[in-house]
Amino acid sequence: MKSAYELAMEKLDAGEPKRKELTAEQKEQLADISQKFSAKIAEREVFLGKQIEKARAEGDYAEEQNLLKQLASDRATLTEDMEAQKEKIRNQ
Repeated sequence: MKSAYELAMEKLDAGEPKRKELTAEQKEQLADISQKFSAKIAEREVFLGKQIEKARAEGDYAEEQNLLKQLASDRATLTEDMEAQKEKIRNQ
């Protein structure tokens, strides 16, 4: 008789599709994508960071909040794009 743990693990294995091993080329492509998008995110952080500091210095807190929201949105968009590109490579 199987334990509850063993049954749960079997269900987990059955419901989860197996991922194939990535080739060295795919791993390299994934690393390149990560590096490229990390650079893009850093670029946006530097660009908007300067504007955020300027808005703080001027006491324009509404503009500061708008820029912080824009930065968060840009990060999320770039991260989604990065994950989409990575998933394409993983599914090749």
